[in-house]
Amino acid sequence: MSQLQAWVRRALWDVVPRDHREDPRDLRRRQLVTLGFVVLGGVVLGFSLRLEAGSDWFYPATLALAAVWTIGAFASGPLHLGRIARQSELVRPVVTPVAVGLALAALFVAGALLVRSISWLSGLEDQVVAVTAYADQGSLALLVVVTAVNGVAEELFFRGAAYAAIPRHPVLWTTVAYAIATAATGNVMLAFAAVLLGVVVGLERRASGGILAPVLTHCTWSLAMLFALPWVFS
Repeated sequence: MSQLQAWVRRALWDVVPRDHREDPRDLRRRQLVTLGFVVLGGVVLGFSLRLEAGSDWFYPATLALAAVWTIGAFASGPLHLGRIARQSELVRPVVTPVAVGLALAALFVAGALLVRSISWLSGLEDQVVAVTAYADQGSLALLVVVTAVNGVAEELFFRGAAYAAIPRHPVLWTTVAYAIATAATGNVMLAFAAVLLGVVVGLERRASGGILAPVLTHCTWSLAMLFALPWVFS
């Protein structure tokens, strides 16, 4: 148990040394650029929400939103990959965030099984099933690519640009912003998932000082859920 606790602390809590401070002018510029792309992303998201499952515009709209988040992230200023502690050295986080993503996916699958087994949660089950609607239509390979690209783009923006633009309590506020963006879909289960995912990847960002761990965790989680949820509700 002590080894597991130490592993969790290194992944989510222990802050490694870094110096990513920006002068006030650069910080202000990052904040303005980030805000501008939040507005632009909101417009693109609003368009995508009008689409029905199976629409030919689903993939272009999703990729357009990913492009907005990605361009906004790099336009805001420098982004850092980050490092975590391993024994007596600092290394790029690769295996650890993938394991965190798999553990988070397992937690969500357990929750989905619970929702399916309790009759008075049938309304929530319908919302979970709605999330899997796109997995039953179109090209699975293309959906995998779009899911991965979207996960990378969201982390570049929310845990990259937005996190660096918020000087106080960035884990909290980036989680709130990500949850609000997801809640715009009107799907309660997606918004709930965004809160839990946002907290985890936010803590990874805080601990490692970079976007690599959040990107890997988000992509691992989202791809695992892409395959797991249709199986749970089949």
